[in-house]
Amino acid sequence: MTDASMGATPAAKGSLTTEDARTKKRNAAEKRFQMYGIAAIGAGLFFLLVLLVSILSSGLGAFQQTFIEVPVYLDPAKLDKNGNRDPAEMAKVSTFGYGPLIEQAIFAQVEANGIATPLDSSKDMKALISASAAAQVRDVVLANPDLVGETVSFRMLAASRVDGYLKGRVQREDVARDKNIDAEHLDLTDAFVDAGIVAKQFNIDFVIGADASESRPEQAGLGVSMLGSLFMMIVVLVLALPIGVAASIYLEEFAPQNRWTDLIEVNISNLAAVPSIVFGILGLAVFIQFAHLPQSAPLVGGLVLTLMTLPTIIISTRASLKAVPPSIRDAALGLGASRTQSVFHHVLPLAMPGILTGTIIGLAQALGETAPLLLIGMVGYIATNYPDGLASGFMDPNSAMPAQIYEWAKRADPAYYERAWGGIIILLLFLMTMNIIAIILRRRFERRW
Repeated sequence: MTDASMGATPAAKGSLTTEDARTKKRNAAEKRFQMYGIAAIGAGLFFLLVLLVSILSSGLGAFQQTFIEVPVYLDPAKLDKNGNRDPAEMAKVSTFGYGPLIEQAIFAQVEANGIATPLDSSKDMKALISASAAAQVRDVVLANPDLVGETVSFRMLAASRVDGYLKGRVQREDVARDKNIDAEHLDLTDAFVDAGIVAKQFNIDFVIGADASESRPEQAGLGVSMLGSLFMMIVVLVLALPIGVAASIYLEEFAPQNRWTDLIEVNISNLAAVPSIVFGILGLAVFIQFAHLPQSAPLVGGLVLTLMTLPTIIISTRASLKAVPPSIRDAALGLGASRTQSVFHHVLPLAMPGILTGTIIGLAQALGETAPLLLIGMVGYIATNYPDGLASGFMDPNSAMPAQIYEWAKRADPAYYERAWGGIIILLLFLMTMNIIAIILRRRFERRW
């Protein structure tokens, strides 16, 4: 027996081209892990789809409103007794003087169309129209006094119960316990729909209008609150962006590494995790109680949201500055540039896509915050009027989109619940737009090195 034969090892079982038991088990585990990931993504997409469907199904109705279009005879005996057509004199007639004219006009349509109804008085028509109808007619008459004595066609808001009935929000069995409307009014509504007097139309006033009192949900809109959010975002952008970027540049490029900078960095990271309502308490104590700034003003809301957004902008800006290769700095310094020149002329432009992205994401987060606004009173204020100018836009009391949505959600009338969902749709559109802009800016200004 030779040495070669004595040292020979036994031939390996199996082949590299065939799977053994351990390989099969490992490959099966990898496939199961892939299936777990696909299942998790599918579950996330499913719940997202359910959320979107529930939001759209509950809120799209807010973009439609029921209107009643009738010709109203503007009786001069009630609107202009002296016959002077003087708006100052006619302004003495309150909305109570216009209400009976509108009710009589609706009742005249009942008779003209031969509609059979047990409602035999014009006063019974009051439940069909919004409380804002009289003010609408009065404003038109005061703006055009020559219309007095003529019959003018008006498109007026229907009452919230009528609107809810046509949208399926109010059922016939519910009106038995409702003091505002009864089954006879619903029958009359069906007849008016067939006659073309009552119809649902797109409600642009929901997007550009102002909030209304709790008794007029059909008139409420989000426009003034959107303007309040705009003024707050201007304050946040003007303050948070330069302060956040400057702090990030100093900490990342110039600050010495010692315990004080370490303490600052830890506090910035902690501030990013602080609940937003804590910033609201801080804003209430500092800006309102100590500085005596006006309560519910967009300026105060913007200052509070600036404090909340600063940590997000600082962290994202520092991450963008760190992503720039050190060779860029070394090359600039090697060519004779100063430390400041290398940062502002070379590093900062390359980090700008990340800075813009972090800033827009921080603004989007601030736009959807409600808790800080609770503490400074922007929820308790009913935003019924647009600001008179730029200064009043910052200093006058106003609301914001998330605060307005919160206020609508807690009101008793179901019509406000529908409007709260509609406001969520508009808010989500704003947030999606801001995130899309962030992605576009990042891809547009991104540079490769």
